[in-house]
Amino acid sequence: MSTTSIANNAYQMAAKLQQQARAMEDSAPKAETVDFGQMVQEAVGTVVDKGRVADDKAVALVEGKADVVDVVTAVAETEIALETMVAVRDRVISAYEEIMRMPI
Repeated sequence: MSTTSIANNAYQMAAKLQQQARAMEDSAPKAETVDFGQMVQEAVGTVVDKGRVADDKAVALVEGKADVVDVVTAVAETEIALETMVAVRDRVISAYEEIMRMPI
């Protein structure tokens, strides 16, 4: 093979790769931008909803309309959601404090 044919093949392969990359880029779904405040609001809303469900099941247990297992499960889910939210809050505060310590 001559040098020109090797170079020609390399250019053709590069052009094919560029076309494939563009096709993949066009077919890839566009990423949605998510508002951080909205995400936090939804997370807090989820925790509050789980708390309400646990409260409702506890009241139903007292009234004799619910099973103990359901109440314990609801309370455990609420506890996990609350612990997760507190852990995220702690990480956000830690990141904020670290940013504030950065020299300008």
